[in-house]
Amino acid sequence: MRDVTGRLMLLDTASLYFRAYFGVPDSVRAPDGTPVNAVRGLLDFIDRLVKDHRPADLVACMDADWRPKWRVDLIPSYKAHRVAEERPSGPDEEEVPDTLSPQVPVIEAVLDAIGIARVGVAEYEADDVIGTFTARARGPVDIVTGDRDLYQLVDDARGVRVLYPLKGVGTLQATDEAVLREKYGVGGAGYADLALLRGDPSDGLPGVPGVGEKTAAKLLAEFGDLAGILAAVDDPRARLTPTQRKRLTEALPYLAVAPEVVRVADDVPLPDVDTALPRAPRDPDAVRALAARWGLGGSLERLLATLAR
Repeated sequence: MRDVTGRLMLLDTASLYFRAYFGVPDSVRAPDGTPVNAVRGLLDFIDRLVKDHRPADLVACMDADWRPKWRVDLIPSYKAHRVAEERPSGPDEEEVPDTLSPQVPVIEAVLDAIGIARVGVAEYEADDVIGTFTARARGPVDIVTGDRDLYQLVDDARGVRVLYPLKGVGTLQATDEAVLREKYGVGGAGYADLALLRGDPSDGLPGVPGVGEKTAAKLLAEFGDLAGILAAVDDPRARLTPTQRKRLTEALPYLAVAPEVVRVADDVPLPDVDTALPRAPRDPDAVRALAARWGLGGSLERLLATLAR
């Protein structure tokens, strides 16, 4: 990774193309009738992002492994409800809509032909790739995702914020620490502890039974962080209700492993990649062929025109 000092934009690519898939009608099709709604929707979204925010660097971060074994070994329920097929070697197959799966290789090919950096790392999720790029960046960072897990990276002091789609991909919430504190009662540094206490059914994280978002926020306000809460469990003088103490005590085995699962890694071995926003296609012939084959029309043309400015 080159020395990035300008604004770095990191795309949680799968999160965005899922939203594009559900936000753009599947009547948007290639000449042969194949749906390309996710492809065109994602290209339109990237075009809007570049126009509105003008990043110096842009990376499409990918899930090389959407359910890493090291996380599953710690919490077996992690994303278990989203497994379509278990595989003895390599990542499990994720349950994805039938007409979305064929569009993912097209998305990858188009990004590569344009020259937008695309990075996935074996045994890690896109979140971890994003966390590592964020840790290494020397300038401001915009993380574009529909996944609240990445709120834990928000850091006003470093200029790290999350651009969170509120409706489709057209309206973004610029999430900084003030937004997090107003909505959740914690800043970026506290969000991971809030999430693991509260749990997240969409990721198969059980949380502490009986501890919802408001209770988790109150516990963190009282004791500072998870370590402070665990110390309070061991301290009979700490201001915990009997019910809270009982629930937290019963959840100690979960709380011992949950931080490693919930916290985004920041030490992923990233490949050497040029993250600079391309001004011209890396492979013009491939771009033309992909545009014709998949009928990408105005979506691709608009993005290329925006990149050239």
